[in-house]
Amino acid sequence: MKKKRSISYAKWGYIFIAPFFIAYAVFTLFPQLLTIYNSFFENYREGLTQIGPNFVGLKNYVKLFTPDKAGTIGILKYAANTMILWLLGAVPQIVVALLLAIFFTSYRLKIKGQQFFKTVIYMPNLIMASAFSMLFFTLFSNVGPVNQLIQAWGWSDIPINFFAKTITVRGLISLMNFLKWFGNTTILLMAGIMGIDQNLFEAANLDGASSVQTFFKVTLPLLMPILVYTIITAMIGGLQMFDVPQVLTNVNGMPDRTSMTLIMYLNSYLSGSQNYGMSGAISVIIFIITGLLSMVVYRSLTKKD
Repeated sequence: MKKKRSISYAKWGYIFIAPFFIAYAVFTLFPQLLTIYNSFFENYREGLTQIGPNFVGLKNYVKLFTPDKAGTIGILKYAANTMILWLLGAVPQIVVALLLAIFFTSYRLKIKGQQFFKTVIYMPNLIMASAFSMLFFTLFSNVGPVNQLIQAWGWSDIPINFFAKTITVRGLISLMNFLKWFGNTTILLMAGIMGIDQNLFEAANLDGASSVQTFFKVTLPLLMPILVYTIITAMIGGLQMFDVPQVLTNVNGMPDRTSMTLIMYLNSYLSGSQNYGMSGAISVIIFIITGLLSMVVYRSLTKKD
C-alpha cells in the first residue's frame, strides 16, 4: 500500500505572512538602514552646487551637539520642546479617555447609545491636522472670533497676540493634539474594558468593593496591556509631531523656536539645503530616543507575575 503524503501546513503559514515581511523589508527596514548609512556622509546642496556625498564619519553627530553662538544645543532644545508639547497633550488625553471609557462601559450605569458616542468623539480624528491648525490659527488670530469676544466682553482693550507667548502657543498645540486623539484613545480603552470578563465586576460588587476599589483592583490591572500600548503609541506619535505646530507657527516654531519639534528641525534640513547627511543623523537620534523612552515606559508600567 502506498503511504499517503502528509500535507505541510507550516509552509502555507510562511507563505501567508511573507507579504508583510517583504513589504516591511522594502518600505521600512531598507529605508532605515539607508538613513543610518547617509548619516555618516556629507551630502547637501549649496545653491546650484551639489556637495558630496563625502564620508565624514561622526562629524554630523558632533555638529548636532555643538553649541551655537548663544550657547544653545539646538537638538536638545527641540527635544525638550517636543517632550513638553507631548506631555501637555498626552496626559489629559489618557486621563480623559480612561474616564470616558469607564463611564461608557460601566455595567452599573449601562449607558445606552454607545455607538453614537463613539462616532461623535472619534470625529475630530477624521479632520486633517493642517485644516485643524488653520482653524485654530483663524480663531485665535488678532482679528479672529476669540479676540473679538474678549474685546466685546471688556476683558481687554486691545487684541491679544496668542502667537507671541510661549505658554499660549504650546497650549494651543497641546489642545489640538488632545482634541484630535482623545477619541481614538477612548475607543481603544473601551474595547479593552469590554474584553474583561464581566463576572469579575459582579464578583467585586458582591464582595462589597466600591467603584474606586473595583477600578484599581480589577479594571486597571487587566487593562494594563492596552493602556501600555496606547501610551507608547501616543509617545511615538508625540515624538513625530510635525503638522500641527508646523502650520500653526508658520514653520518658524514661534516664539523664538520654543514650539519647534524634532521633526520640524529635521524638515528644515530637508526643505532648505537638502542636507541628507544631517537629516539622517537627526533621524537616527530620534529613533534612539523613541526606542529608549518606549523601553522605559514599557518596563515601568509592566511587571512580572
